[in-house]
Amino acid sequence: MSAVPLPAPAAARPRLAPWLLRLHRPALYVWTALVLLTAAALLWLGGPLTDAAASAWDQYDACDWSAHCSYDQPAILRYKDVANYTTLAVTAVPFLVAAWAGAALFGREMESGTAQLTWTQGVTPTRWLTTRLALPAALITTGTSLLVLLHHLAWTAGEGRIDTAKPWYDTLTLHANGPTTVALALTGLAAGALAGLTLRRTLPALCVSLLAVACARGLADLAMPHLWPAVTRVTDLRQDPAGTGLTVDEGLVTATGRHIADPGCGSTLAPECRALYERLDATAFYTDYHPASHYWPLQLTTTLALLTLTALLTTIGYVTLRRSTGGRRRGAAV
Repeated sequence: MSAVPLPAPAAARPRLAPWLLRLHRPALYVWTALVLLTAAALLWLGGPLTDAAASAWDQYDACDWSAHCSYDQPAILRYKDVANYTTLAVTAVPFLVAAWAGAALFGREMESGTAQLTWTQGVTPTRWLTTRLALPAALITTGTSLLVLLHHLAWTAGEGRIDTAKPWYDTLTLHANGPTTVALALTGLAAGALAGLTLRRTLPALCVSLLAVACARGLADLAMPHLWPAVTRVTDLRQDPAGTGLTVDEGLVTATGRHIADPGCGSTLAPECRALYERLDATAFYTDYHPASHYWPLQLTTTLALLTLTALLTTIGYVTLRRSTGGRRRGAAV
């Protein structure tokens, strides 16, 4: 008859957090370096680079082009390059997290059998998974939040001062400036965990994790404009469609008030456009859009949606692990 030993004393149970940090020390070093270097670049961007570029734009705007005029073009180009690179770095964080979580944190451990060995050392699968999610989640949230905050401050420092600065509704800038990037990074962690637990192989888990985050990001972009009521602006056909912000929809308004697609002809200043609009019975342009005042409502509703998805993926991960291990008890032996 098989014996079932008593649970190991608390003092004898492995301390998973220090062991996890030692095991993934290279990843911790890379993450720390990434955060520190990007943070330093963002501080440089929001301070000296913004001041130099703003001064250069003042010189450019004051130029009398009838005579020789000079301005600090390298400062403008330097600001643009650093702004683009730091924005890409911040928005890439969720994808890096997903790749690491799927490949190294879960996929490799399941493929090599290290996870299964840990479960025989007085550690339940549930505790193992909780530690592997909670500790990285804390580090990821802290580091990503810092980068998002610094990016937002750097962008704000150049708002209205740098003519070529990206608008708030630019896709990359919109996410790099707000908590959606933090939420998406946690989604990447949960997606990587689920992929690793399900596929149990490093490379497939890495690929599926990246695909999952890409899909989540795409869905967030599609859903965001519709998660908060938009503002409608109607303009005369003698003008071009107006409404600066995140566009939801635009087109023509007919005499009956119906909204139809805009053929893209332009204003009625062109005779051919005037004739076209008369045939369509169009009386005005309309634009459904989100102004700058909708920035935080859009950010917070999209963040909530991503966190809900993260919670769903995490729950599925626990269910998957429980089914694959048969709900085994700590220290059980057959």
